[in-house]
Amino acid sequence: MELRQRILSNPDILTGKPVIAGTRLSVQFIVGLLAKGVTHEEILMEYPYITEEDIRACLSYASQLLDSSTLIPLAA
Repeated sequence: MELRQRILSNPDILTGKPVIAGTRLSVQFIVGLLAKGVTHEEILMEYPYITEEDIRACLSYASQLLDSSTLIPLAA
């Protein structure tokens, strides 16, 4: 599944923050957990409805966002 299918932005969900598709878990939240030292396995245990690929998509989205030459279009 592509990044644009895993990470979505909808103004009706968390005021448009990028989230994992089908959830209210924002990219910012997941990246923040990882930054605090929470492991992928711990995240998956706490939120069993997301996948390892979803976590990697969050990291990929954040990485691309930091590349000022990359525009990431998001589907609603």
